[in-house]
Amino acid sequence: MRTQTMIAQCCTRACGQLRMSTNTPTHEDLDAIFKKKRLLRTQVRKSLKSIDPSLRSHQDNAVQDVVLGAPWFKSSRRLCAYISCAALREVDTFKILSEILQHNNNATGGKKLYVPRVEDKNSHMRMLHISRIDDLIANSMDILEPAPVDAEGNAREDVMQANDPVDLFLLPGLAFDRSGRRLGRGGGYYDTFLKNYQDLAKTRNWKQPLLVALSYSQQILDEGVIPMTSSDVPIDALVSPEGVIPISPAALNRMDL
Repeated sequence: MRTQTMIAQCCTRACGQLRMSTNTPTHEDLDAIFKKKRLLRTQVRKSLKSIDPSLRSHQDNAVQDVVLGAPWFKSSRRLCAYISCAALREVDTFKILSEILQHNNNATGGKKLYVPRVEDKNSHMRMLHISRIDDLIANSMDILEPAPVDAEGNAREDVMQANDPVDLFLLPGLAFDRSGRRLGRGGGYYDTFLKNYQDLAKTRNWKQPLLVALSYSQQILDEGVIPMTSSDVPIDALVSPEGVIPISPAALNRMDL
């Protein structure tokens, strides 16, 4: 709690300055936003680093149990989910991924899973279909991701070329708030991908997927602390160890909470 308060105090002045202008952000406004984001990332990383390993493990299990027990997860047939990385101190997803992959026969009402593969340093990321954990390999950053081709040498299905819509995205992040703001790591990979997928869903007249972020308690900040630009995609709901926080009307409708 003390760390969260310090984060809020560090950013209050910048928030006030940014709220004074309701016009299109100037170059100076954007510079102030990006500076504030960098400060927040530094503060949140320190907070995450200080979490006791036993508490982190408890929160990992609690978040995953909430997701696995949720009707909105059980009813989802096509999902995009991140592969958690311990070095980045992301909420663990391997219990969730294992559950999905145990029921991955989409033809018989099971689930179909797509996971991220970073293609370059220009915010280009794809979501590729996998059918087992062994489909993942470590990249140059020692982060697990799918190989572009399967064991038979066939190109993996890219979710952007799939014939059916995704129901649910499970998203990582550094910090969040209860109004749907998400602070990423600064690469823009998820915001770019989500915007492209939302545009695709509109073009095809599909229902928009539910965007759900997984968070440790220490990552949830006061509303208004996280600055936003037009390229930042808000989340629909947040899952913490304490439970689900529905945010958007879509989340309230589909989560039935």
